[in-house]
This record gives sequence, C-alpha cells and structure tokens, in this order.
Amino acid sequence: MVKVGQKLPKWFKGEVYEIGDEVRNAFSGERCELTAEELSMYDFIMGMSIAFEAGYFPWHSEKFRKSMIEDFDKGKDWFRKTNPEAYMILLD
Repeated sequence: MVKVGQKLPKWFKGEVYEIGDEVRNAFSGERCELTAEELSMYDFIMGMSIAFEAGYFPWHSEKFRKSMIEDFDKGKDWFRKTNPEAYMILLD
C-alpha cells in the first residue's frame, strides 16, 4: 500500500523530494517510513537544527533570525500534525 502525504505548506522553501524513504532514529534505532512530503520536511527540520547548533546563521540580523526560528517551529508543527507517530519516534 502506498501512503499519500499531505501537501507541503506554501511557506516551505526547502527541497521537495519526489519519493519518500525510511528514516532511522540515530539514538533509538527505531524506523519510520515517510512520504516524499514528510521526508522533505524532516530533512528541513534536521538541517535547520544542525545549522542552529553550529551557529551558521547571521544572528546579527534580528529579522532573519526570527524568520528562521519561525520556519523551524512551523516545520515541526506541520510534521507533528501530519504524522504524529513518526514525530514521536524521530523528533520528540
């Protein structure tokens, strides 16, 4: 059975994949099958998280910083609502 994903939001500017894939939680080893849309958002969330931790964004720009944090939060909210089970396994 092929799982159909929810359409990505208009604000999303990340890479949009054509096919989904299985993702593994690096800590627990649990796996989730994600649709193309879910995988696109998951990679966006994880990339933003890594960039925040590494300090890659120009924090001197308050407007840019707020925009990036808002997009990160909106991405997590979208993922949580779209696939709560995968969110709990992969991102919580």
